[in-house]
This record gives sequence, structure tokens and C-alpha cells, in this order.
Amino acid sequence: MSENENNKSSNKMWGGRFGSGPDAIMEEINASIDFDKKLYAQDIEGSMAHAQMLADNGIISAEDREKIAHGLNTILSEIEDDTFQYSRALEDIHMNVEARLRDLIGPAAGRLHTARSRNDQVALDFRMWVRAELTKNVTHLEKLISAFVGLAEEHVDTVMPGFTHLQTAQPVTFGHHCMAYVEMFARDRTRMLDCIDRLNECPLGAAALAGTGFDTNRHQVAETLGFREPTRNSLDSVSDRDFALEFLSNASICATHMSRFAEELVIWSTPQFNFVRMSDSFSTGSSIMPQKKNPDAAELVRAKTGRINGANISLLTVMKGLPLAYSKDMQEDKEPVFDAAESLELAILALTGMVSDMHINKDAMRAAAGSGFSTATDLADWLVREAGLPFRDAHHVTGAAVAMAEERNIELHELSLEDLQGLNASITKEIFSVLTVDASVNSRKSYGGTAPEQVRKQIAHWQKHNWV
Repeated sequence: MSENENNKSSNKMWGGRFGSGPDAIMEEINASIDFDKKLYAQDIEGSMAHAQMLADNGIISAEDREKIAHGLNTILSEIEDDTFQYSRALEDIHMNVEARLRDLIGPAAGRLHTARSRNDQVALDFRMWVRAELTKNVTHLEKLISAFVGLAEEHVDTVMPGFTHLQTAQPVTFGHHCMAYVEMFARDRTRMLDCIDRLNECPLGAAALAGTGFDTNRHQVAETLGFREPTRNSLDSVSDRDFALEFLSNASICATHMSRFAEELVIWSTPQFNFVRMSDSFSTGSSIMPQKKNPDAAELVRAKTGRINGANISLLTVMKGLPLAYSKDMQEDKEPVFDAAESLELAILALTGMVSDMHINKDAMRAAAGSGFSTATDLADWLVREAGLPFRDAHHVTGAAVAMAEERNIELHELSLEDLQGLNASITKEIFSVLTVDASVNSRKSYGGTAPEQVRKQIAHWQKHNWV
């Protein structure tokens, strides 16, 4: 063995079993420090709690604990000051920190790893990181929800077409449309809170997979690190990535909701619709067409969904065939989660910005609301309510009225009373009171409906929350 190879082997934390260092390709595929250094704060916080517990239970001395704490604080400062020297030969953030700790405090550093393994250590770090991301995204979603509630309050009476199959269906209010997204993002928020509750168990102390023979106090560590309790099964503790899968699943659902609104913004901002005008802050121009104003932020929010969904499928695929307990495959859990978390946060912030400062073209919305015979259902409902027709008969009469108006290239309310009575003699002039878009919207007073009085109740419900 060359001197270089000997040095290469001896600087490995697990080097006692091996006579030589890894092949360069093995080192390349095995190293995770390039991405898992993102866990440095969680790794150091977990080690602090672990060292304190070891000292409190007489497993290491108070003097060693003080040295460890001082060394870890020094490392934290070095990392945050960007003076810490990472080594790919040391594989990951855990071994990089431990090696530097040994440089700083000597043999006492080796006592820190007593009664734990990298398996439970990484499970802890990753769990804490995901918990922090979920907590942050709850706050971001609250701001997004607040932006939608504010927009809804401003446009309680703004009439627009409601669509099914992207065809004009019935008139609704823009405030009602906004409140639909409040419901979606509120569910996303509660899903993230639920995920925090489920993941809030501390795996540290499970060691490699079977627990430890040392007389540790896992409840102390859990409490110190803000967990509800320690995990109850050591095998599950080190092999569980449900918290990451659930985070990605929640992220995918949330991103899908954002993508749906982003798609609407892309459509609505076209000259053909002209429902909204995006601010310059969230638009770009063209390098060749000076008239263009592109809704790029909305398009990118829409596209981020693909990346987040891909991360979800990636980790599901990694985990689907792993026997208990830990396998190196699980090193592939972090990059997709890190990428999805970054994409999700950026998308929420961008959408919040767009919702907060886009301009709504009320006139274009109102004009479109009356197109496509959008009050046809109101005609059918009137025939049921006032003329006593069975709904299916009323539906047939209304269809004939629509066909007549379409043939003449006019709207329903432009048909004469004689035209309508020719279709059904029970129709009176009162029918015209329900054929306007305002009358249609105001009549939808059922709980959760689009009538402005109902939308105000929806808004008031959410404004009771102290974060709206």
C-alpha cells in the first residue's frame, strides 16, 4: 500500500475494518457531503443534545461534554462564517463534523458517538430539517391564503363566468372563485400541520437498528430537541422515511393547486380573455417582439409542479423495495426532498406576489359572464319554481330557447316574450328578472354558493383565524 493509500484509509471513521481506501468511483458515488451539508445545523443541535444526555447519565464525563459543546459551537461558527473545510473523502456532514471535532478537542470527540449510529443520526437530522420546512411553509401558506381572502373581499360583487370544461357554465363572482383557492390552500396548510404532528417523534438513540446497551435517556433528548416523544421501535426509527414521503406528497398536492391557478392566470392574461393584467414585477418581455408581456412567473409556478411530482415518485421508488432496516439506497432521499422544498417555497412566494399585485379587469369579466347563454340554468330553474314543470321538461324547454337564440345570434335575455311563450305558454314577463348575470349570481344563496352574501360569510369565516 502506498503512503497516499494508507493515509486515505486511515482518515476514514470506519477505516479499522478496511486495509485500503475506496476506489475513486466508489468515493464519488458514496459521498453525500455536496448536498447533505445542508443538515449541518440539525446535526450539531442533535449532537449537543446527545452529549448532554450522555453526561447527565454518567456515560461520558462532564469535562468531555464541555469540550464537545465548545468544539461543536466552534464548528457551527466556522460553517456559518463559510470557513469550514468540507472533505468529500469523509463522505457526509456527520463525519465531516466529527473529524473536525477531533481536530479541535482530541480524543474526547470520539466519545460523542457513544450510544448512537449514523443511521439514527441522519434520521434525526433529516426529520428536524423536514419539520422546519413544513413549519416555514405553513407560514407561507397563511400569507397566500390571506392574499386570496383580501382579493375576494375586494371582488365580492365582481361578476365573471364560471367554467366547466373551460366552457362558460354559469355566472359566479370573482370573490367566490378566489375563495375556492382559500379552501384548497387551507387544506394544504392542515396537511402540513398533520405531517408535523406525525413526524414529531425523535429517532436518536435507536442506534444502528437494535437500540443500545448503554443506559440512555431518549425522552430527555426528545424533549431537548422539541419532539413530542421518542420513536418506539428501533428498526422503524432508522428505516422510516414516511415523513419525507408525506412531505413530498403534501408538496405535490399544494403544487397542483398552485398550478391550477397559475394556468388560469396564463389564460386570463391573454388578450382574448383580458380578465387580469399581471404586474411588471412578475412578467417578462420578448427579445424580438416588443409588444409582448409574458406571464412567466405563472408559467414557472406551473412547471415547478413537475419537479415536485418527480421528487415524490423518485423517493417512493427508492423506498419501495428496501428490507428493514437501513440501506444505502436511503442516501438518495435527501436531494429530491431538498429540491422539492426549494421549488415549493419559491412557487408559494411567487404566487403570493402575483395574487397581491395583479390588476383585475372587471368589465371584461362582466362581459364574458353573460356570454355562452350562461343564465340558461336560471331559466330552467324559473320554469320549475314558478311554472311547476319537472326539471327534465324545463331542461328541454330551455335547450330549445338556447337553440333559438343561437340561431339568431343573440343572448337569452334578448329573446322576446312571445318567442319564449311559443316554447312554453306558462312563461311570463317575470322570466326576464332572472336572465341577467347579476340576478343569476344573487340567486345562488345556498350555503357555500356564489351569491355575494354567501361569499361574505365565507370571508368572515376565514378572517376569524388570527393569521388571515
